[in-house]
Amino acid sequence: MYAIVETGGKQYKLAEGDVVKVELIKGEVGEQVNLDRVLLVKSSEDNIQVGSPVVAGATVAVKILEHGRHKKILVMKYKKRKDYRRKNGHRQCYTQIRVEKISAPGVSISK
Repeated sequence: MYAIVETGGKQYKLAEGDVVKVELIKGEVGEQVNLDRVLLVKSSEDNIQVGSPVVAGATVAVKILEHGRHKKILVMKYKKRKDYRRKNGHRQCYTQIRVEKISAPGVSISK
């Protein structure tokens, strides 16, 4: 069983027990958070729910494991023959989460 969830403007394919880094989510470490922008839920080969744009009543319960920042990336700007050079660095914030439970109305869980 898996779900496709939108958070932070990006889409992630999540299954129960997965640990992923997503864009920053507000909350404390160890806190349980529900993601309700569920775009698709698949529990078996013939049981698929696709939202328009989201599946009504579907949620993904996740636990926040840590907050952090990715490695620094360098952004360079340069214009030839104009003596223009700019060097900038950027570190994106992230939240590491673990998927606890995927729930959707009308989906039977069978392993």
